[in-house]
Amino acid sequence: MKVAVAQTRPKKGDILQNLHEHYRLIRLAADNGVKLIVFPEMSITGYQRELAKNLSFTENDSRLGKLRELAVDNNIIIIAGAPIKMDSGLYIGSFVIFPDNSISIYTKQFLHTGEDEFFRSSFDYNPIIKLDNERISLAICADIDNPVHAENANKVDCTIYVASIFFTPTGMTEAYNLLSNYAKMYSMNVLMSNYCGESWGLESGGKSALWSNKGDLIAGLDVSSSGLVIGQKSKDIWRGMIIKD
Repeated sequence: MKVAVAQTRPKKGDILQNLHEHYRLIRLAADNGVKLIVFPEMSITGYQRELAKNLSFTENDSRLGKLRELAVDNNIIIIAGAPIKMDSGLYIGSFVIFPDNSISIYTKQFLHTGEDEFFRSSFDYNPIIKLDNERISLAICADIDNPVHAENANKVDCTIYVASIFFTPTGMTEAYNLLSNYAKMYSMNVLMSNYCGESWGLESGGKSALWSNKGDLIAGLDVSSSGLVIGQKSKDIWRGMIIKD
């Protein structure tokens, strides 16, 4: 089994350009046998607060059509982020697009300071992804700062913890420590997808990565390169591969 995290450099509010970058990286992942790919927080729009309402997606947004097609054609699960507008409000969410053309939604459970002016949080949208013999739990950015989030993933027997984030360079040491500790504490493999380049007027921290279920770093990108971190599991042993642009 192969899984991948994408490290992207989003264009502010340029949904079309950002989607094309998703298409390119999904095809690259599929060419390397990947069965699940995860993108950073709000990857389709770039991280936005003030513009999020105007950039938001709906649950069955037609702009997801090509992503759905790629999921079906390449037998790959795609996890892509966006501000998502539902009847109950606006959320920071991830679309989970399956090879059977179905879609699930994960919503960010714990918001950063200031995000609550624009977004709601919810525990109601929290799908568990099943792939081969793995149970995969999702997180978005500030979710990883709250220890109860990873604890809850462990309580439902998840074996892989997937975090889509937007962290700056100053936050990356803490992020690495948190995710490594969660991996070791709960015997979960951990995947983390972050931006590179600038977003929301801030430099992104990059360093998207994969950890073993003992907390050891298997593979990680640098701060500035876009590309993929691919993890392959064979006979309970994980190996990593980096593809840089």
